[in-house]
Amino acid sequence: MSGVPLRLVIFDCDGVLIDSEPVSQGLVRDEAARMGWLMTSAEIHDVTGRTWSSLKPIFEAHTGHVLPQDWPKMMQDRVVAVMRNGVNAMPGAREVLEATAALGLPYRIASNSSHEEMAEKFGLTGLLPLVEGRMHSARDVAFGKPAPDLFLAAAAAGGVRPEECLVIEDSVPGMTAAKAAGMRVVAYAPMGLPPRFPVQPDLVVRSLLELPAIFASVMPVAA
Repeated sequence: MSGVPLRLVIFDCDGVLIDSEPVSQGLVRDEAARMGWLMTSAEIHDVTGRTWSSLKPIFEAHTGHVLPQDWPKMMQDRVVAVMRNGVNAMPGAREVLEATAALGLPYRIASNSSHEEMAEKFGLTGLLPLVEGRMHSARDVAFGKPAPDLFLAAAAAGGVRPEECLVIEDSVPGMTAAKAAGMRVVAYAPMGLPPRFPVQPDLVVRSLLELPAIFASVMPVAA
């Protein structure tokens, strides 16, 4: 990977650092079924990574139900409650965060999850000390992913230009947001990307442990 020297890494949370997507997807599927919408695997995949606020009109359109205004908050609270039963870090998550810090490379977390949800997930997995003070939520900006707002906010907080950032993402909304922000993006895809994937990442990795060498290869050359 070439281009402008790398000055900030922005990690997604769910599906990249925290193995929480099965829980979120299960809640999406169960809530849809409660309203009579039996979602296919493709439909679940298409909405993975979206905010609950952006899912509200999608659910209403598919089911004909008018959901209460506080439905997104209700669903966020359900996620947090379920997470308290246990959640795991993704393989290599701790190692990649520690290796990034050892390189002297700043990093931040940008997630459509709420701060409460991220604190619960990172706390349960023991990663909270590595991410405290670095987390950005979709609730902090006007629009979550797939809009670029969240990544632009993370870049601004890091004092860098968008082109100096590298985003690590696993979802279509996340990669779409990173590209819209003018950032390079690495797709974390342990099983590889499916055919006809709608976003073209700059690179694909199957393991988080591949990332430190990639970061080092595009960091500024020491004086």
